[in-house]
Amino acid sequence: MSARTLLLLGVCMPCVKQNVSKIRIRRMELDTNLNMYFKKDEFLFAHDPEKMCKTGDVVLIRELAQRLTRLTTHKVEKVVYSLGDITDPITGKKVVVGKYRDDIEEANLLFGKSTKGFDYSKSIPRGRLEDTKDFTHGETYIKYHEDGTEQPFAV
Repeated sequence: MSARTLLLLGVCMPCVKQNVSKIRIRRMELDTNLNMYFKKDEFLFAHDPEKMCKTGDVVLIRELAQRLTRLTTHKVEKVVYSLGDITDPITGKKVVVGKYRDDIEEANLLFGKSTKGFDYSKSIPRGRLEDTKDFTHGETYIKYHEDGTEQPFAV
């Protein structure tokens, strides 16, 4: 049995409710027979009237003193990490695969930059591809049937 927690860290998922974000909380549960831990996902609804978090963002949520609705029990405190830019939590530096971006830039200065290499300093932050390849900002809805048409915002 787990203790009650006030602050939780989770990932924002697509949600069809207004002013609410669906957050996936992943916990490790011990199986006493195998003496191993297994992933257990729990989904919570957090009050988010400012639409701070987008799908895929890692967010910090706080338990409300009193429930807003039957399902809304938490509120979004802040976006810890936005989807796409991976940050090392200890040093605060940006990471690419398994290396810091600073180390990659140093190696580029020493050995010369590749013509095919990606330049992170010139890249635009998340949101530039809205409506072309990034559909996380769109209003989601429930898909009730398959009719063969393209439905990018359906859950």
